[in-house]
Amino acid sequence: MPTAAEWAVFLGTAALFAVTPGPGILYVLARSLRGGRGEGVRSVAGNAVGAAVHVVAAALGLSALLATSAVAFTVVKIAGACYLVYLGLQAILRRHDDAPAPSAGRGGRWARSPWTQGVLTELLNPKTALYFMALLPHFVHPETAPAPLVFLLLGLIALAMAFLADLAVALFAGGLGARLLENPRWRVRQRVAAGLTMIGLGGFVAVAE
Repeated sequence: MPTAAEWAVFLGTAALFAVTPGPGILYVLARSLRGGRGEGVRSVAGNAVGAAVHVVAAALGLSALLATSAVAFTVVKIAGACYLVYLGLQAILRRHDDAPAPSAGRGGRWARSPWTQGVLTELLNPKTALYFMALLPHFVHPETAPAPLVFLLLGLIALAMAFLADLAVALFAGGLGARLLENPRWRVRQRVAAGLTMIGLGGFVAVAE
C-alpha cells in the first residue's frame, strides 16, 4: 500500500487527471449540451464502465500490451478516433431530428444510447490504459499487499474522482443544454457544435502521440 506521502501525491495526480479535458469529459460535455442532464449522466455512467475495464486490465497486466506494442496502441487509437468522428457526423446529420428514427429498433436505440457510446468512447481511449499503467505502479508495494488488489483499489479511487468531475460537467452543461433545446434554432446550432466538437476530438486523438 502507498505510504502517507505517496497517498498525497497519488490523490493530487488523480485529481489533476480527473479535471484535465480528454475524450471522456469532452464527450460528456457534448452529450450534455445536446440532450440535457439525463443524457449527460448516462454518458458519465458509460465512461465509468469503460474506465473500470481499463482498471481491471491494468490490475491483470493486460494494459501492458498497449505500452509495449506500437501496433496495438495505434490500432486502438485509430479505432477510437474513427468512432468519435462517426458520433460527430451522426450528430450533425441528425441535427433537425427531435426523436429517434422510427425504424431504429431496440438494437439501434441501444447503439445510440449515451451509456453505450460512453463505454465505447472510454474503452477505445488507449491513453486511459497507459495512464493507469504509468501511474499506479509507483504506489504499489508487493511486499506489503498483493499488487493486483492495490492496483484495483487505486484505480477505483482515480475512477471515482473522474466520475465526480464528469458528473459536475454533466449537471452544469445539461442544465444549459436543456434551456438551449427549448429554442429550435439554438437546438440545431448546438447539435452542430456538439458534432464538430466530437469530430475535432477524434482528429486530436488520431494525431496525438
